Amino acid sequence: MTVTLLGTLALLALVDSTSFGTLLIPIWLMLAPGRLRPGRILVFLASVATFYLALGLLLVAGVASFSDEISDALDTRPVQVAQVVLGAALLGAGLWVGMRKKRDGSGRLMRWRERAVGDEGSVRGLMALALTAALIEAASMVPYLAAIGLIGTSDLSGAAIVATLVGYCLVMILPALLLLAGRIGAARQVEPVLRRINDWMARTGQENTAWILGIIGVLIASSALQALGVL
Repeated sequence: MTVTLLGTLALLALVDSTSFGTLLIPIWLMLAPGRLRPGRILVFLASVATFYLALGLLLVAGVASFSDEISDALDTRPVQVAQVVLGAALLGAGLWVGMRKKRDGSGRLMRWRERAVGDEGSVRGLMALALTAALIEAASMVPYLAAIGLIGTSDLSGAAIVATLVGYCLVMILPALLLLAGRIGAARQVEPVLRRINDWMARTGQENTAWILGIIGVLIASSALQALGVL
């Protein structure tokens, strides 16, 4: 694995780590009234990571089975031009999402928060919540799909692909794990940070989506432009 590929995958995993399911819901669980229940948070994060890993293995298997055809296609000028167009479209979509009028999603967020912090929630219910959140995000998991494409078209062995996906999923939940460790060891210092992150994510969710679309668009377009010899 090249340093460039590793760095790109790490960047994509960190982008994924700031999503609704990997960061906001765990923060809600950390801020829930009463005694902190780390086990619930770990179950939730493990469920999200397992879902992503399973989906990634399925998608990589599909990409790998056509890797030669995909590699040949990516080397053709029409496909490279199409990549530039796709990257520009994602960048444009990011700009549009960032500039459009914000919708009030506070009611929906409160319903999700109530489901997350409800005292009556069982482990099974928490796992169902994690899978539901992951499924909802599956329609817009642009960073993960980009990572799958990079991994599937690389020359990694089967074991290396599995290890890479496991590493990706661990990086994806690492910020939440670090915040949980801080919440356990230094609650007074960390709780205000958690509340600020919670308020920021609830307030800027639309802008975050815009940034994600824009970053992925730039990465796709710049890669294609390099292949075309423009950059």
